[in-house]
Amino acid sequence: MELTPEQLVSEFQDAVMELYFARKRIGLLEAENAALRERLARADRTPETEA
Repeated sequence: MELTPEQLVSEFQDAVMELYFARKRIGLLEAENAALRERLARADRTPETEA
C-alpha cells in the first residue's frame, strides 16, 4: 500500500501529536512518582505511633 504525499503528511502530523501527548503524560507521571517517593521517604522517617 502506497500513501500519497498528503497521507504521509497527515500520518506524520498524527505521530507528532501522539508523541507530544505521550511526553506530556510522561512528565505528569514523573512528577507524581517523585511526589509519591517523597511521601514514602517521609513515612519511613516518621516513627510509627502505637494506639
